[in-house]
Amino acid sequence: MSTKISTFDVSEYLDDEATIAAYLSEIVEEGDPNLLLSAIGDIAKARGMSRIASDSGLGRESLYKALNSDAKPRFDTIFRVLSALGVGIAFSAKGSVHKSHRRSKKRLAFHTA
Repeated sequence: MSTKISTFDVSEYLDDEATIAAYLSEIVEEGDPNLLLSAIGDIAKARGMSRIASDSGLGRESLYKALNSDAKPRFDTIFRVLSALGVGIAFSAKGSVHKSHRRSKKRLAFHTA
């Protein structure tokens, strides 16, 4: 009896903004910008490149080029794509922070419209 192995396609699981945000948060923890770019590309493909291009104000070809694993897109481009995907960027402190600079457990989040 042979076992059939199918290819894993993450885009099948990226069906809402909360899942997309969680996925991107995990990817960011890896600290690899190329992996992050690839993940954003996977999400854009799952949502439809034409739709994301239109919603972000980018041309479809430009979007494909910007999300290529070898690309070095501008932050503005990534920001626009993330906005079109319905997610924003949140920052939190890493590691130990000097006592005088430590704040309460507040977390500021910046989201695009």
